[in-house]
Amino acid sequence: MKFSRSYITAFASITLIISWFLFNSFKSQNIEFQPTETIKTEQIPTVLVKNSYASNHEVNYKIFGRTEANRVVTLKAETSGLVINTPSKEGQILDTGQIVCRLQTDARKAKLDQAKALLELRRFDLKTTEALVAKGFKSKIQLKSQMAEVDVATANVKQSQIELGNVNIRNQFNGILLKQIAEIGDYLLPGQSCATVIELNPLIVVVELTEQQVEKVQLDQNAEIELLSGNTLTGMISYIEPVSNAATRTFRTEIEVDNSDYKLRGGLTASVSIKSEIVKAHLIPSKILTLNTSGEISVRYVNTDNSVGLSVVNQIDEEPNGIWVTGLPDEALIIIDGQDYVSVGSIVEPKFTNSKNI
Repeated sequence: MKFSRSYITAFASITLIISWFLFNSFKSQNIEFQPTETIKTEQIPTVLVKNSYASNHEVNYKIFGRTEANRVVTLKAETSGLVINTPSKEGQILDTGQIVCRLQTDARKAKLDQAKALLELRRFDLKTTEALVAKGFKSKIQLKSQMAEVDVATANVKQSQIELGNVNIRNQFNGILLKQIAEIGDYLLPGQSCATVIELNPLIVVVELTEQQVEKVQLDQNAEIELLSGNTLTGMISYIEPVSNAATRTFRTEIEVDNSDYKLRGGLTASVSIKSEIVKAHLIPSKILTLNTSGEISVRYVNTDNSVGLSVVNQIDEEPNGIWVTGLPDEALIIIDGQDYVSVGSIVEPKFTNSKNI
């Protein structure tokens, strides 16, 4: 049986191709199953740390408050009458007893003159009665009756003097005329307002203390106050509210500040610093503060076994180069840089720094 030459060539080509595929397949299997040694290494994160030691530091509460007048009083009429003069101007500094409103006297002066004349008459009658009693022409009962009439006449004079004096509505303390309510021509009845006067010396700075702060603050304790204008003042705590505000759970606290020159005004924003107890605290950079899972302010540090620890801290004071906090161990290896990339309990490689600028 003879095969054509073309068949023989095709068969040879197919055999060659199959052999080539089988050879390469065998070779790749040898490579695939050749055992190789792989080494997996876990890299330990590096953090920048610094030794921090607790020291005694006085707790310094910093609270925002406001300035207020010591008192605001509305002067009112004690008698009725037409306003004929308002000698003081709004914003004017008033002395004690200075007239703010003057009412028309009407017949009050005449009533006082009449009361004085009647008193003179009763006194003359009393002297006459005393002489007659001494001579036995009148009884002692008549003398006592005459003495009572003198007392009544004296009281009438006093009443008339008060009524006449009430036409002058006077300021009762050193202060500033805030608002002139009654004007010339107004008719005032007893109890109606004449003017409003405020007392700005001493000036009162009001702050709200929390339940924790109020336990550490005492009456007559000094406080430092800084106004937005940059003025720095010193005052003394004069009042601590005995019952907290039901809405805010805070206690109104008042600080008296000398304002004898009346340069300070009410309604100013004030930053108040009140020093309290001495505690163990750390001075740390503010940038290392973080939050725990509960949202509390915390600081990460490295334990002796190079594991990461976390402590909740409380800020008690601040300085240009850092903040003072409590809550850390007395000696702590705090993480200065890299704290946001490690978790509590993880092992780290601490790298120390002694830079004072961190």
